Amino acid sequence: MKKGEFYSLMKTVPKAEIHLHIEAVPTIKSIKALYKKNNGSEMTDEAITKLFTYDDLNGFIQAFLQVQALYTSVEDFDYIFNDLASYLVENGIVYTEAFFAPTSFLKRGFKYEEMVQIFDRKIEEIKEKHGITVKLLMDVSRTFGCENAMNNYKLLKQFPSKNIIGIGLGGAESKGPAKDYAPVYDEAVKDGYKVVAHAGEDVGPESIWDALNYCHVTRVGHCISAIQDEKLMQKLKDDRIVLEVCPTSNVFTKKFVKSIKEHPITEFFKRGLFVTVNTDDPVFFKVSLIDEYWKLHHEAKWTMEEIQQLVKNGFNALFADEQEKASWCEKVIEAFSNAKND
Repeated sequence: MKKGEFYSLMKTVPKAEIHLHIEAVPTIKSIKALYKKNNGSEMTDEAITKLFTYDDLNGFIQAFLQVQALYTSVEDFDYIFNDLASYLVENGIVYTEAFFAPTSFLKRGFKYEEMVQIFDRKIEEIKEKHGITVKLLMDVSRTFGCENAMNNYKLLKQFPSKNIIGIGLGGAESKGPAKDYAPVYDEAVKDGYKVVAHAGEDVGPESIWDALNYCHVTRVGHCISAIQDEKLMQKLKDDRIVLEVCPTSNVFTKKFVKSIKEHPITEFFKRGLFVTVNTDDPVFFKVSLIDEYWKLHHEAKWTMEEIQQLVKNGFNALFADEQEKASWCEKVIEAFSNAKND
């Protein structure tokens, strides 16, 4: 299928995205506006280029933290959610379970309860205006240590929101083994929250084993180093563990894969593992969800039938009602069927 036809079709297909950091959706326009608000001067093109220049995962994380630092009040979250809404609409995403990382905001004096109030208000606005469901997972973050992660979780529990459904573990994987965060995950599971973790993005299969054995996760972010471990791949398949794969992000890190064509998501799919496709950080990696599907179709030669199954996987991976997931899958089938009949 030609690119124009593919994009036209995929814009009509309802989609879910389950590995997306909301702080990574603001547009360059919003970033410049925040900079001017804080500094009283324009952010130069050279400064933008420097901000978005990095060549490894840790460099990206530093850029991520610099963008977070532009937010100086809870009202600035309007920029995030307005741009999030635009991103979701443009990509035909009707349901997302996205990450938010509170640590750097809390360290600068933001009040968590005020953040949650803004989140709830903006999420309801997106639902009312666009009919899109947004649920959030708190990134307790391995970057700042287990004590900080536990403090984050305690805030989640102290100020509950129907829109914040669980926790995730992002940050510098090489500096924070998942097993170190077992106490936080034990608490979250006991309290009935959903739990996920980044693993196998920048560290070998042992990181994924730790996420499964110590953090009790049913979804693993990235998970690409699993390709190195046959026993692990079999466990992921047998236990129906969801792989939140982010192809462009993984190619960027160049840790385990250097092109979409050689990305292990294709092998995972062929072996029957429960794979989904996601963007991770759209602005930082200059990619949209439809772009990710196109790259798999065009560069890795996925058939349209396989693309359709991948879209359905996105819905089936949600922490949502089974009936709702089934309904969305039916709409996916309908959208692809209509395209064939046109």
